[in-house]
Formats: sequence, C-alpha cells, structure tokens
Amino acid sequence: MPQSRRTSLRRAVIGTATAATLSVSVMTPAEAAEYPVGHLSQAVSNFFFSPGRVAGANTGDCRPSAAHPTPVVLVHATGVNLGANWVTVAPTLANAGYCVYAFNYGMTALSAGRIGGMGDIPTSARTLAAFVDQVRAATGSAQVDLVGHSQGGMMPNYYIKRLGGAAKVRRFVAIAPSNHGTTLSGLVDLGTNLGVLGFTNFMLTLAGAPSLVQQQSSSAFIKGLFGDGDTVPGPRYTVIETVNDHVVTPYTNAFLSGPNVRDVTIQKQCPNDPVGHIGMFEDGPTVQNVANALGPDDPNFQPECSDYGTAL
Repeated sequence: MPQSRRTSLRRAVIGTATAATLSVSVMTPAEAAEYPVGHLSQAVSNFFFSPGRVAGANTGDCRPSAAHPTPVVLVHATGVNLGANWVTVAPTLANAGYCVYAFNYGMTALSAGRIGGMGDIPTSARTLAAFVDQVRAATGSAQVDLVGHSQGGMMPNYYIKRLGGAAKVRRFVAIAPSNHGTTLSGLVDLGTNLGVLGFTNFMLTLAGAPSLVQQQSSSAFIKGLFGDGDTVPGPRYTVIETVNDHVVTPYTNAFLSGPNVRDVTIQKQCPNDPVGHIGMFEDGPTVQNVANALGPDDPNFQPECSDYGTAL
C-alpha cells in the first residue's frame, strides 16, 4: 500500500476510534507498535505463504486498555484465511490501540490449509465459540467484539443465537455478510428451475464444501437460523454492505432487522465508491465504519471518502 494511502486510512480510523477519548493514560503493546497495513498484493501473498498469521493480530503481548477494553475477534470469509482477509483491518485496529485476534475455521479436504470457511457452518460456529473463550481467558475480558466478512459476518449469528454467545459478544460488525443467504446472481434460482440444484448441492457437500450449500438463500440452514428473528438481546449489530455486491445477492440480503441493528450502505455515504463484495476487506470507508461501530458508534458517522477498495 502506498505510504500516503496507509497514513490517510490510519489517521481516519484512529480519529474515529478515539473520538470519545481525549487522552490515554496506559500505553498498551498494540498502541506502542506500528504494524504495516497491507493491500491487495499482500493479501494474495498471505493467502499462500502466511495463511495463519497477519500483522497486528494474535501478538500475545496485548492487554486491553481503558480506551479499548474489549478485544476484537476477526472472522474471515469463505474461501480465504485470516492471513489474506485481514491484512488491512487487523493492523489498522491494532495501530489504533485495540487488542486484535483472528483464527481460521472451516478447513476441509479441499482447503489445502488455505481455503477456509468450506466446512459445516454450525461446526465452524463451535470453533468460534472455543476461540472466543480462549481470548476472554487470555485478556480477562468478559466480552469480545466480533468483526466478520461474508460468511464470517453471518456464521457468528449461529454462535450468538444457538450456542450461548449473546452474553459474550458486546458488538458484532458484519461486512457484506451472507445473512439471509444468496441467490448467487440468480444461479440458485436457475438451478432450482432446471431441477439440478439438489444434485449440485449433493456434490458440493460430498466434495467437502457444505457451507456453499448452507449459504444459499433457499437453504434449510438459513431459514432455520433466522426463522425466529434476526437478532437477540445483548449484542449491538452493525451491517456494512455495498450495492455492488455480486456474491451476496440481492445485496439487501445482508441486512438485519431489529432494535439493536444499524444497517450501513457504503454508497449512501460515498456514492462514487466502486467497492464490491471481496474488495471491502481493504476499502477505506468500510474500515472506517468498522472502527466507528466498535466505538464511538455514532449513528450519523460519515467516513472520509477515499482509499476505495477494488470493484471485485
């Protein structure tokens, strides 16, 4: 990432993250360090060569500060790993003073140790539950904040609603989540109309990619997860989505309904932002919205409209 872009994004996010705090009396390791903020090329490199490690996360020496007392757990998307998905968000939040953690989940025989999020979603949610408890024990924090992308913004709903996670999650920030499933730009509907969807789903499950079936808008999993309502009392939910999402379709399927929800459409804030589903991991306005959702959680927040992510 060019130095000017990195500095601009970090300045915007740190300003957002510390808007409610005039001074910090305790300097945590996360605040003392300067982690390099990555870009698309770094994400591609990490996908292959650093699937389990990313700058700013899992440092082992971070203790939550008075300014940022809640540790942040990052939950990656389908088809990637923590090293690739969080090259921008993890170091940016760590540089702003947060204690940041990330993990890989959903690895199957197809994954080659790199392609995550392919496995059964309830099983992945149990992996999340165990990781959250590890983070809580390591930091002494009663709760965590969750930030997830795509499936990583949907799967934690199972943890929160079905595995007792509501009491352990303060805020849940979802980036382009597959909450109400996806039609995959109509392919799911086409498969149904042609009578081949069932066979296709059988083969996907057999091959080791059940999550691809479970994230379809017509799946029994999605209907069961949200059939009793989108949210539960306790966590504060923020959904951040782009109108240019061609993975979660229609893009409005990402949004949640409930008294403790704020749905954010990037183009309502920054009309010229071309960012697509994948590119949100490095998109400046998206990252700034993540920081705002973690605190101060201003409902009228307006990001700096620059440093756009890719249109992927």
